[in-house]
Amino acid sequence: MRGKKLAALIFSLILLLSVALAGCSSNGGSKDEVTIDVFQFKVEFKKQFEDLVKKYEKEHPGVKIIITTVGGGQDYGVALKSKFASGKQPAIFNVGGPQDVADWEAKLADLSDTKAAKNALDGTLEGVKKDNQVLGVPYNQEGYGLIYNKEIFEKAGIKPEEIKDFNSLQAAVEKLDSKKDELGIKAVFALPGKETWVTGLHLSNAFIAPEFDNNVLNAFNAKKVDFKYGDAMKNFLDLQNKYSVQPTVSLDYSQQVEELFSTGKVAMIEQGNWVYSSIAGIDQDLADNKIGLLPIPVQGYKENAVPVGIPMYWAVNKTLDKKVVAESKKFLDWLYTSDEGKKAVLEDFKFIPAYQGYDLDKISDPISKEIYKYAQDGNTIGWVFMGYPSGWGQDKLGADIQKYLSGKASWDEVVKDSQKAWEDARK
Repeated sequence: MRGKKLAALIFSLILLLSVALAGCSSNGGSKDEVTIDVFQFKVEFKKQFEDLVKKYEKEHPGVKIIITTVGGGQDYGVALKSKFASGKQPAIFNVGGPQDVADWEAKLADLSDTKAAKNALDGTLEGVKKDNQVLGVPYNQEGYGLIYNKEIFEKAGIKPEEIKDFNSLQAAVEKLDSKKDELGIKAVFALPGKETWVTGLHLSNAFIAPEFDNNVLNAFNAKKVDFKYGDAMKNFLDLQNKYSVQPTVSLDYSQQVEELFSTGKVAMIEQGNWVYSSIAGIDQDLADNKIGLLPIPVQGYKENAVPVGIPMYWAVNKTLDKKVVAESKKFLDWLYTSDEGKKAVLEDFKFIPAYQGYDLDKISDPISKEIYKYAQDGNTIGWVFMGYPSGWGQDKLGADIQKYLSGKASWDEVVKDSQKAWEDARK
């Protein structure tokens, strides 16, 4: 009898243990769950990206995706180095092109076998290829120029289609300035001199790209920078600074886009299609119906063109567990090649796709549509700032431009100091 009771007790314990183990195996925190840490830079689509990830997790049980977004006023490159130094290495992160590939090569997985890499548009992978490996896949295509308020232009009697070069731009700016009170604006421009990525990367790119035949690899391999179009760059910077809300050196991105342009207090800002969501969040009608894009006039080169390129690439950390690497690749493929992912890319993220298989008629926001038209017409400037020496654009040129805007350095000093820093970095 005692033996039967003991056997029954042992059987009960085994049954309970089996149930407990079954519960653990179905639990989201089991050892079979794969966690993908994403460390990304684009603040403008943060919420939309997080919402899409929740859908992905529901469709792919056993995969947990954690997103950390660092951008806007923060330096993503510095933050990424700190992230790796902390020991909590991300599975998916961003690289900007050949200089970043050189800096992070030891961490970069080959993505040649992904659907995303195979569907990337011709030419979009050149900056992230090495030894027949594809070390990143594109975020999207972006472009930038002078975003303007159509309503303010119309009230001032200015026809944007007649602005095709620097002289016509200057004439329009002077006319807007003379009618500030009548138009109810504080200034013509909002130049965010505090943001060295706007001046040291984006603004400079328009004037430095032509020097390198609009090719990022040419910039990456160059031992020196001549500032061939430096005078044109100075003229464009001076025009914005003279007719901007002051002091420009302390004006940041949020003030430029949200506090000043989106509320109709300035007529123009130098920005790109990524600002659509921010403007729409404040004034949907303005975002959808009352904004347009003017070119950045590079005197002596193209005066009716806008820079267009790939802002960043997704990279996968090859030093992590093989399951994490494999699931990271699957996620990027789903993001850009699945029907649900493609719909989000176009409609929620407001991206201009850098991949085949998209209905480009569904590009929804007006700035992206204009950028796409500039690209179709061949009126573009290359995207070479990702070939600048590490930190040069923001930490050196951007910082020197701040000194210039503050009256603490001459333009010649900006050029000479930046040239020396480039040459030193490439020795």
